[in-house]
Amino acid sequence: MTAIIKSKFTFPHQVSLYNGKVRDVYGLKNDYIVIVASDRISAFDHILPKGIPFKGQVLNQLAAKFLKATEDIVPNWLMETPDPSVAVGHHCEPFKIEMVIRGYMSGHAAREYKAGKRILCGVAMPEGMKENDKFPTPIITPATKAEEGHDEDISREEIIAQGIVSKEDYEALEKYTYALFERGTQLAAEKGLILVDTKYEFGKKDGKIYLIDEIHTPDSSRYFYADGYAERQNNNEAQKQLSKEFVRQWLIENGFQGLDGQVMPVMPDDFVNTVSERYIELYEKITGEKFIKADVSNIQERIENNVLKWIASIY
Repeated sequence: MTAIIKSKFTFPHQVSLYNGKVRDVYGLKNDYIVIVASDRISAFDHILPKGIPFKGQVLNQLAAKFLKATEDIVPNWLMETPDPSVAVGHHCEPFKIEMVIRGYMSGHAAREYKAGKRILCGVAMPEGMKENDKFPTPIITPATKAEEGHDEDISREEIIAQGIVSKEDYEALEKYTYALFERGTQLAAEKGLILVDTKYEFGKKDGKIYLIDEIHTPDSSRYFYADGYAERQNNNEAQKQLSKEFVRQWLIENGFQGLDGQVMPVMPDDFVNTVSERYIELYEKITGEKFIKADVSNIQERIENNVLKWIASIY
């Protein structure tokens, strides 16, 4: 197999294993974690049955680059990447929300707007906007972090009132979110891209806030090509984008949006390969570097050996 569908290792000093939608998280003694970025892909909060070759490597390497490029804004959990598909670092207690920030009227926001809503997560959206228009200023539209099923929109006021996050901590998360989005926007612009929207997750360790999970990857973010953006908007044309939105659109076209009674369509192999190519395209576009495919002749053995070497170096 050339895709990592699921990992199930037993590492020395391991104390826990959590299988997320895309990542497998191994907890080790002394508050370290090993995160294997699988090649699973999810949409509408459902995991699709086929893996996407090299997707995990793309996400892992992109996230590592952006965590490094933003560590002056907020400390993050990452220590190093001992394998192309693995990141290791500090275990933090996660806040139970995702900080979603939107610079443009796209995706979920556009779908809500088309349905007639003008308030999203307690934030007003101006009248007279059309899909993919730029907001006057970026808006933060948080979501609850669901263990299973759908993440839910929630307002800043509800988060604080319900005690999900303290007022002091939430204000810090807002500050970090705006600063990270500004940095991500600058980095994207340097490569001819527009960072449309993204999400950040944060946690705490020893009373200190850390940025956790991945950032600015095609799984957590949406990018447009800057070249031709204005012209396409003026002509009411779809934007050329680099994100997994095209996977969602394919699912919608094939009758699936994660609703009750809908059956997940099976992705044909040629579409799977197209998705893989799109992930690699984004990596190369946003980094300006050629993507080097890792050896996938025995992925599980490769990962295990590299993680074992790292574990031996710290215990």
